[in-house]
Amino acid sequence: MSSTDPAAPTGPRAERVSHTLVRDVRLPGGTGTLALVTIDNGLDHTKPTTLGPLGIAELHAALATLQARAAAGEVVAVAVTGKPYYLAAGADLLQVTSVADRETAMRLGHSGHAAYRLLGEMGVPTFAFVNGVALGGGLELALNCDYRTVAGDVRALALPETSLGLVPGWGGAYLVPRLVGIEKALEVILTRPAANKPYSAQEATRIGLTDVLLDPADFLEQSIAWAEQVLRGDVVVERRALDPAPLWDGAVAAARERLHAVIHGSRPAPYRALDLLALGPDVDRDAAFAAEDEALADLIGTDEMRASVYSFGLVSGGKKPVGAPDRALAQPVTRVGIVGAGLMAAQIAMLVQQRLGVPVVMRDLDEERVAHGLAAVSASVERQTSSGRMSQAAGARLLASVTGTTDLQDLASCDLVIEAVTEILALKKRVFAELETVVAPTAVLATNTSALSVSAMAADLQHPGRVVGLHFFNPVAAMPLVEVVRAEQSSPEAVATAVEVAVSLRKTAVLVGDRPGFVVNRLLVLLLGVVVDAVEHGTPVEVADLALDPLGLPMRPFELFDLVGPAVGLHVLTSLREDLGERFPRSPGLEKLVADAVTVVGQAPAPGLPRPVSPAVQAVFDDARSSRAGDAGAPAGGHLPLDAAGVLDAVLTALTVEVGHMLDEGVVSTPQQLDLCLILGAGWGFHLGGLTPYLDRTGYSERVLGRRLLPDGLANVPGAAPVPSPGPTIRV
Repeated sequence: MSSTDPAAPTGPRAERVSHTLVRDVRLPGGTGTLALVTIDNGLDHTKPTTLGPLGIAELHAALATLQARAAAGEVVAVAVTGKPYYLAAGADLLQVTSVADRETAMRLGHSGHAAYRLLGEMGVPTFAFVNGVALGGGLELALNCDYRTVAGDVRALALPETSLGLVPGWGGAYLVPRLVGIEKALEVILTRPAANKPYSAQEATRIGLTDVLLDPADFLEQSIAWAEQVLRGDVVVERRALDPAPLWDGAVAAARERLHAVIHGSRPAPYRALDLLALGPDVDRDAAFAAEDEALADLIGTDEMRASVYSFGLVSGGKKPVGAPDRALAQPVTRVGIVGAGLMAAQIAMLVQQRLGVPVVMRDLDEERVAHGLAAVSASVERQTSSGRMSQAAGARLLASVTGTTDLQDLASCDLVIEAVTEILALKKRVFAELETVVAPTAVLATNTSALSVSAMAADLQHPGRVVGLHFFNPVAAMPLVEVVRAEQSSPEAVATAVEVAVSLRKTAVLVGDRPGFVVNRLLVLLLGVVVDAVEHGTPVEVADLALDPLGLPMRPFELFDLVGPAVGLHVLTSLREDLGERFPRSPGLEKLVADAVTVVGQAPAPGLPRPVSPAVQAVFDDARSSRAGDAGAPAGGHLPLDAAGVLDAVLTALTVEVGHMLDEGVVSTPQQLDLCLILGAGWGFHLGGLTPYLDRTGYSERVLGRRLLPDGLANVPGAAPVPSPGPTIRV
């Protein structure tokens, strides 16, 4: 039922009514008249077609009229399609968030079912001509038809509802497993939405969501011709048999077990979707649709749904960076240099060449390092061309355009140079000082530092205004966030260039202040620091690692440590402690873990499941605890040792304190920008809304900071927030 309406969810607005336009088409082969229904909101392609109450009512009336015409023999088929680029992007989410009571929520689900089911009860064959994006209720519109064509250039067909705190509420949960089987249905309704990975036209046709793939150049004409072939019996679409109940039930049970192992009951929508699928192959359409209505009504208005829609709005609105200088100030970038040839450097080089289409040169100190970086690029190209994700021609162009050198002079003609060397401030300062001797005075110098002061790097340069931060996240191609760090000296031209480059790389650019750790690393490393500090004070490792499960984060703490690398995590934690003080705890156990090169996590019991903490980790912390004998400090918000609830409270309290500091320091200008960074840079689920909605709803922001962070009604249920049981006085 979801939509891709880019408007940020700041409150209800009038419905953008999508009208139902009907015209008769005489079939060229003389079979009769096809009624062609077009869903169109009358706006340009930047305003997706969505379906609200008025639009659904208009569609229902039009389909009822067509049903009568079909009964009278006036039409032999009905087809639905959309305006250019869209079939429909689903329900208007801002209308959904304005639903105030369960009765209205029930009507929303029932009205969609009432309209859509007419497509299956038309009395003549019905077709969906999927000419563009079909998301949520838009895809369900197609699924309720008897047959579906799809244009080959359609890049997004999906049922993303479970990632938005909802369920497919207009027939999707009933229809999808009957078309593609229960295993694929679980992928469509649960797995793909969790990964934010819609289907392409080719994928949708391959698994059976659509019946035939047609050339987009004359898609409508081909679709009409194909429909007539179906009507004449020249084309027969075979439908798969229903999966037997034992197979169906087993697949749902296994999916429920996997789901709980990953999200730990942190949000209800995926479980409700499983409940709908668990109705099995024998449930009739009326009962299934009624169950969808009930589930939808239960979920609309929940904290999860409100936070998810808030997150969706942030991500959609993030395409226009807040506080960015005028785009006209950005300098042209025709050649890019990368200093360093390690993993991050190679990834950045590939992305820059692919998206900007400019030559890229990687420079490192010796030929061996340069060769290693180029080999990494070559290996990545080989993987992508072998899998079909990149054409051979594109791969050849990329390899020809990414070169390596040990000669600093080879960077002289670069308009932008990005340093990606080891996180040592003195080293980065030296790199910039050397670059300044060869590049033009107008060239922008960017650092990929994850935590160090950009202002300090620029301080000794002749032209410090050219320096800016461009902090990419690993893996570079997949992570959508770039933190654009505005140093004290950064010129508007340098910042504008950095933002324009990030946007051209198809990243979401968030402007952040030059404070230690910026946004994502400052909060994530603090979270990890509080968890290991609890272990230092006697909380068992396993208890501490499981303590954050109620949040449904993408990884447990020690698995995240393993991902970033214990040495890197320790380095950043130590750096932040030096810059920001004792809010970032010292961890002798972590120091020993790094020194002894202890394996942090074991193998996952199955693909996609959390990796357990290695038993050796507990022994390391036990051995190191003696070094804390004289330390009277304790993790904020609890007594020692902490249980799981105490660890969670300590983490949330510390994060709340830090959010207050970050807003006071101007690291970001609004809480929403902070939330956007955590969603896109740390993979925090839409259901949390980032961080600040959760802190508001649970009362931490009021207890710790004395104020809420967001206005009432934005991502949280309106009204006073519940306040947790009194804890110790918090010193902010």
